[in-house]
Amino acid sequence: MSVDIGNRLRHLRIAHNLSQRELAKRTGVPNSTISLIESNASNPSVGALKRILDGIPIGLAEFFAFEPERPKKAFYAAEELVEIGKGAISYRQVGENLFGRSLQILKEHYQPGADTGKVPLVHDGEEGGIVLSGRLEVTVDDERRILGPGDAYYFESRRPHRFRCVGPVPCEVISACTPPTF
Repeated sequence: MSVDIGNRLRHLRIAHNLSQRELAKRTGVPNSTISLIESNASNPSVGALKRILDGIPIGLAEFFAFEPERPKKAFYAAEELVEIGKGAISYRQVGENLFGRSLQILKEHYQPGADTGKVPLVHDGEEGGIVLSGRLEVTVDDERRILGPGDAYYFESRRPHRFRCVGPVPCEVISACTPPTF
């Protein structure tokens, strides 16, 4: 039996109106660790998970017994998209609860010069996107391309990748990844 610890933790954290940073402060567990767990990029030890859950607060048994309702909503107004980014990169997610879903859809907005970081992203799944405006430099493995409006990308997310807005204007992208990784 496989339990989606990351999405379950994200759902409970959001249901308790806690940001990742607030939960990190309450528990002494680094924000980056909570982020890795929620994106299913890291499996916590039982002790680490217990410390995190104490900050919500919820017990281990209740955590594993909890089954959030699967989303039934089909339509979302622009103002209902959930902001999950920070700083110079905005990620507005379709739907706040992705529990039980296998696809994540984002409207991404990069300020000029915004970058996902020097350390490439690597995670399970696949992702793709279409540039709506601006210019986006996409690096996958050792291949780098500058994409403009109408250009697209699609690759296995296990390949190291990075995104950077180039040029003087912001860049907007509609993207999707499976399974949800943010």
